[in-house]
Amino acid sequence: MPEAGAVTRALLGVAPGGSDGRALAEQVCRACVAGLDVGGAGISVLTGSPARATLWASDATAQRLEDLQFSLGEGACMQAAATGSPVRVPDLREGTEVARWPIFAAAVAEQTDARALFALPLQWGVTNLGVLDLYRSTPGGLSPAQWADALSAADLAAFRLLDLRTDPGNRENLGEAPLWRNSPAPGGRSEIHQATGMVLEQLAITPAEALARLRAHAFVQQRPLIDVARDVVARRTVFTEEMR
Repeated sequence: MPEAGAVTRALLGVAPGGSDGRALAEQVCRACVAGLDVGGAGISVLTGSPARATLWASDATAQRLEDLQFSLGEGACMQAAATGSPVRVPDLREGTEVARWPIFAAAVAEQTDARALFALPLQWGVTNLGVLDLYRSTPGGLSPAQWADALSAADLAAFRLLDLRTDPGNRENLGEAPLWRNSPAPGGRSEIHQATGMVLEQLAITPAEALARLRAHAFVQQRPLIDVARDVVARRTVFTEEMR
């Protein structure tokens, strides 16, 4: 197994940020800036609605890049969110890829010193929670090892963010509390535990992966986690590999 990169090691060595998604975003962004050849980083969360929130940006340039992409509706972050795939732009002022975002590319050149941009979706299964944006003030890509480290860090951030946003005991407030984050009724944790056991049997996966699949399904369906668990226990919902 390849050795974890500097960013991944840093995040694994830090305790999860309690119930605070902004603290988690800060941990991830700071680790990326310290461990990768980038000038700054930002994380924005997305939902099925037009709402979005920038959880944390390392500096004014990172914040401006987040604002520009969402106000203009185009850019590497928006593409990563729509496709669920990472987007690499080694030079924001040259190359055919920026022709897809002419307004954004012009605004970046006029308003910031960013020259390269990398957008990594915070993806867990089929669930897209947000995007990690990294920028450089000089053109050029990340090395293969740094890119692998950034992808690993994004996966870890997605898992922890999903855990925060669907934990029945979580009291985090990132704006309006979505339906799928409502706390369960008394005794709900035992039903979630039972449903987790059923999902791990259905998919032949680990308990941690089964709970993550339950949470991802609750997120996608915009439903309370306890309701999804009760459907599984009552066999109204059966998990399959193709399930969205």
